[in-house]
Amino acid sequence: MSGADGAASRLRRAAGWTLAAVGLLLATAVAAFLAWALPPLGPGERAVAALESGDGVTVTHTDDGWVFLPDSGWGVPKTGLVFYPGGRVDPRSYAPFARALAAEGHAVVIVEVPLSLAVLEVGAADDVIISPQLAAVTRWAVGGHSLGGAMAAQYLAGAERAELEGLLLLASYPPSGADLSGSHVSVTDVTATLDTVLDRESWVAGRALLPENAYRVSISGGNHAGFGDYGAQPGDSPATCTPEEQLLQAVRAADELLDRM
Repeated sequence: MSGADGAASRLRRAAGWTLAAVGLLLATAVAAFLAWALPPLGPGERAVAALESGDGVTVTHTDDGWVFLPDSGWGVPKTGLVFYPGGRVDPRSYAPFARALAAEGHAVVIVEVPLSLAVLEVGAADDVIISPQLAAVTRWAVGGHSLGGAMAAQYLAGAERAELEGLLLLASYPPSGADLSGSHVSVTDVTATLDTVLDRESWVAGRALLPENAYRVSISGGNHAGFGDYGAQPGDSPATCTPEEQLLQAVRAADELLDRM
């Protein structure tokens, strides 16, 4: 074999090893991403039970997400909430909250978003608001938990729908660029005293992006994960109030928001 042929052979082998190494790195990166993205937190047992119709609330799963409606004793609901789940949290984890709020006479829809990341479908509320199933709802609020609340605020800041009258933030704040300070929407901002996941500095800064008359509710002894039913969350602190108490206060705040609209 000539020197030139040997050099070419070595180059081919080197190129082959390089391609193999790059392929392995890509496969590892994809596997790591899927391992991170596919298994969201929750739902817990309470959340699974809350997805069943009965006791005054009808629950259906549609292409848009999970729809919670009060039974006929309330009449047809005129107010509704489109709820965006927290980042990497299974949307079903918020079923206890949605069910309890529907039991107060409101329509509630937990939207289903790609990879349980609301940032990948900020406009998810659009299809809910125009859904024939919910045509009777004339006043809508959007809201969510953590990242979901931020994306709800971003959606509201860019939406031009007369039906949108409220924003519910659970352990959340509007992202930069989502300036609602001059809007006439009703806003309720709910936090918990033992939440160590929420970036408090960003939350304080986010107040400037909300209307001056925004309602603020602080749940004593509550934590970040307590707004849903998905177990403990890394970086959070243990709650000293019960999950039922935190849920009750969050639902009460949301109910009052929808009643104000």
